[in-house]
Amino acid sequence: MKDETRQSISDSVAVHLSARQWLCVIGLSLGLAWLLPVVWTAFEVFEPVPHYRVPYELSNDYWLYERWLDQLPSEAIPVVGDSVVWGEYTAHDGTLSRFLGDSTGEPFANAGLNGLYPLALWGLIDHHGGALVNRRVLLHCNLLWMSDSEADMQVKKEQVFNHPALVPQFALRIPCYRADTDTRLGRVLERQLEPLNWVRHLQQTYFGQKSAPEWTLADNGQFPPTFQNTYRLPIGMRGVPLSSESPSAKRGLTSERHKPWSADSRGPVNMEWVTPESSLQWQAFRRLAKRLQGRGSDLLVVVGPLNEHMMNDETRVKYVGFRAAVTDWLKAEEIRFVVPRVLPSTEFADASHPLTEGYERLANRLAAEPVFRAWLGEQKRL
Repeated sequence: MKDETRQSISDSVAVHLSARQWLCVIGLSLGLAWLLPVVWTAFEVFEPVPHYRVPYELSNDYWLYERWLDQLPSEAIPVVGDSVVWGEYTAHDGTLSRFLGDSTGEPFANAGLNGLYPLALWGLIDHHGGALVNRRVLLHCNLLWMSDSEADMQVKKEQVFNHPALVPQFALRIPCYRADTDTRLGRVLERQLEPLNWVRHLQQTYFGQKSAPEWTLADNGQFPPTFQNTYRLPIGMRGVPLSSESPSAKRGLTSERHKPWSADSRGPVNMEWVTPESSLQWQAFRRLAKRLQGRGSDLLVVVGPLNEHMMNDETRVKYVGFRAAVTDWLKAEEIRFVVPRVLPSTEFADASHPLTEGYERLANRLAAEPVFRAWLGEQKRL
């Protein structure tokens, strides 16, 4: 009798959905998941300061990068590239895009991210650079990534590197990339599905770059440990500032790192350059340039410059040869490009990053190039 009573109660409480009702539930859930990122932008303040760049702490926040590009006015010119464009040794107002704006009067915007390289830059623009369609784009080509097999990601030994979520997960074999299938599938889904990309944004901004379970179980690093987030709700958390850059002792004119490379260098270095035919990074850059062209971008490529002052004679010869192969390909593809003269030795911080005065000089030289002036002038006449 008791079993019959329990069964009767269970039957009265149970909810049985038809196939059509299940489809409605799934559809509503998916719709809500896609709506949340859109609604979130109405509550999360994002008002970029002048000469804005994505903050260093949020270099892996590709949802924020998309949002930054999406809100650029149509006349703005994104400068796309790695940490050379972003400005590794400089403050946010000491970068190439800032000084290009000063030199030309045009609204250039810093569309670089720290820690990128061509294989990751290709993935970033392919999956998160939709706002670059049908607009002027200045693309920087940093040949340092082809200077040896390790930088070119050809070594067979497993490596830990920046932005693994942006590299090809299945379409291209990268010898030093050893992620398992589950990890690769997760990264493919994340960059294809807006809600998952938005979740990464929340993790990067508000959860200390951790997942919700990791954040909840994080300890204070002391012994005995305490778990300060165990009973804490993630409500009212300030997170990493989105619209401006936190002051950093590592960047800017007052930084100890803002000094010529020669201050700590022992002399010229040798770089074992890979060949253009074998280079994974150069192949990725070519695909990126063609992808931008295919989207209708009016493209101008800036090739280098690298710090030739720190190269020995053999390295310099290899570098010039690789650079010639790059310019030959750009000519064949009818992509406009500029190869700026090397900057003074005192204006380089390392092999590829200028100091603040180096960016200013580079911007002035680019603004004086006939190809660059013609590229800007054509758009003004349209």
